[in-house]
Amino acid sequence: MTEPSPAARAPSPALQRPPAHPLAGLALGFVGVVIFGATLPATRIALEGFSPAFITFGRAALAALVAGIALFALGKHFPRQHALSFLAAGVLLVYGFPGFSSVAMQTVPASHGGVVLGVLPLMTATFAALFGGEKPGLAFWAWSITGAALVVIFSLSGADIEPGLGDVWLGCAALSASCGYVICGKLARTQPGWEVISWALVITAPLSLAGALYSWDSGVTNPDTAALMGFIYLSLGSMFAGFIFWNWGMAIGGIARVGQVQLLQSFVTLALSALLLGEQITWVTLGFAVAVALVVWFGRKAKVG
Repeated sequence: MTEPSPAARAPSPALQRPPAHPLAGLALGFVGVVIFGATLPATRIALEGFSPAFITFGRAALAALVAGIALFALGKHFPRQHALSFLAAGVLLVYGFPGFSSVAMQTVPASHGGVVLGVLPLMTATFAALFGGEKPGLAFWAWSITGAALVVIFSLSGADIEPGLGDVWLGCAALSASCGYVICGKLARTQPGWEVISWALVITAPLSLAGALYSWDSGVTNPDTAALMGFIYLSLGSMFAGFIFWNWGMAIGGIARVGQVQLLQSFVTLALSALLLGEQITWVTLGFAVAVALVVWFGRKAKVG
């Protein structure tokens, strides 16, 4: 039997993964986290002129328009073999997380929501282990569970607000986001991160446009400049630009490991909530945020197979 040629032995492009660069992945992930960190404050501001339903569908429609133009201008072709994955990512990240978080922000301060969503990394690591092809070690799980425990204790402590229905919606938002992150991370192993979020936006664009038009009459209530800017940020920042860096970081740094960087999002959200919304940041809230950040610092070298 003759030995296969080098070309025959090489894996197909669809199966190749980008080289692993953990530090670069963490850095790119952090850029995404900084962009995502303004999501809750921007949502609170946008709610002054738009309903939760219009914010959910309208920002996705605007982001899909920009993404579609970019894909068309660069001559990109839709990868049909990943159609279902793009659709799932779109439903979870385009509608699930924005919808649940918009409802939650009607009754929960953005600073509180920012720390409660610190449970996202543990959820992301769990889904990465279930269907993302990663195998975090015991030390990694220990630090992840510690971080999640801290944010749960904060959520139940009534440090800045009594636990209520808003925390349930935040939990649903975290579940949607973490599952969507893993799907995007897997897709970003075979194509650029910006294309992943772009196709997810485009494939769900018909529903986004229909929802925006349906909710227009009751969802737009004379927004001022601040509300309009908040809405634009949610569309082009949180829904599009943030995922470019986030998906890229997960692809080269690992889904579970880069997912832990999102614990640092608490700092960004707390700072912006105080700066933009005038929300009071208590020492208890800040203490929990610092503790969560230390978990990321000590767990950054934990093994992830």
